Amino acid sequence: MVIAALSILGILAILWDAFEAIVLPRRVTRRFRLTKLWFRATWSPWRAVTRRIRANKRRERSLSYYGPLSLLFLFMAWAAGLIFCFAVLQWALGSGFNAPEGHVKFTTDLYMSATTFFTLGLGDVTPVTRAARIVTAAQGGTGFGFLALVISYLPVIYQAFSRRETNISLLDARAGSPSTAFELLRRHGLAHRLGDLPQYLHDWEHWAADLMESHLSYPVLGYYRSQHDNQSWLSALTVILDTCTLAIGGVDGLDKWQAELTFAMARHVVVDLAQVFSAAPRPPNPDRLTHQDMVKLRERLAEAGVVLHDGQAVDDKVAKLRSMYEPYANALSQFLLMPLPAWAPTAKALSNWQVTAWEAVAAADGALPGEEDQVPGSAHHGAGRRKKKETHETKA
Repeated sequence: MVIAALSILGILAILWDAFEAIVLPRRVTRRFRLTKLWFRATWSPWRAVTRRIRANKRRERSLSYYGPLSLLFLFMAWAAGLIFCFAVLQWALGSGFNAPEGHVKFTTDLYMSATTFFTLGLGDVTPVTRAARIVTAAQGGTGFGFLALVISYLPVIYQAFSRRETNISLLDARAGSPSTAFELLRRHGLAHRLGDLPQYLHDWEHWAADLMESHLSYPVLGYYRSQHDNQSWLSALTVILDTCTLAIGGVDGLDKWQAELTFAMARHVVVDLAQVFSAAPRPPNPDRLTHQDMVKLRERLAEAGVVLHDGQAVDDKVAKLRSMYEPYANALSQFLLMPLPAWAPTAKALSNWQVTAWEAVAAADGALPGEEDQVPGSAHHGAGRRKKKETHETKA
């Protein structure tokens, strides 16, 4: 009876863990969880092996496999655990089956448990005792409900992933690839559209709220990578925090009220997710924005017509705001192997929307602010096309 009781506890533990992971729409703060142990046990070796890959594209491709594969194998682990526990329960109750080979072994219990869980109903092994019939009926209902729950869970995950990626893709044209706070402000300044930034930050406030709701309920989404190697949800979130920090510090012609609201929401997200992944905050090393970088950033923004307020008080305020989120963002970056964005691009590069598998493309008329040197016929554009051509000739 002790073994039967332990097997029942195992069944209940697995079902409760699946309920918390799939059905319960809130973060579970309990330290010991089967799902948490699963991701910890699988992510650490996967990350260690992947970090040894030198080629960036191959490394990102390998990292992108982890999220979907870990989820599928988690489902398989749950199913295997339930099958095994039900088999042990049948064995503890005397293996009351009628089998073709006559003698019932534990392997027969496992076989009966598997066929019952997946509702196959082959009929070659049949229960003959009351206890065996009760357990078989209970397992059949459990298996049917479990499979239905898993099937309904996957669309929810991918819908949340799709909602997350939409705004990240939209950030490309406004803030470059990879995106930076400097580029976001510069392009709006060159287009004389700084007045549009509050509404844009308002949209990102809602995006951050949706990110927190979905990723706290389903932490596995944090492992899902974006479509492009130079994009990630963490990078996009940090870019918005960087932009809000500069806006709160003081930009002429820009109302900072919405920036403060978006900063509060985005900072809430990064702190909570660092706690979910047990990533202890640590400041970036080296510093993402030194005093010299701040001076250059202010000068380059001024060239685009964006006036960032000067003075020690402004610099101190920016530093204080950065200290509120950068340690958490850096901890998540180290844990998930998602690089944090720079404050300003170090070199000119084509945006993702300009690049195809065959050529680099940009509209000659009405080019985006800051993209004038990348339109067809320009030296930079020609270099991009030559690079693509050389790449394809090498492959050929």
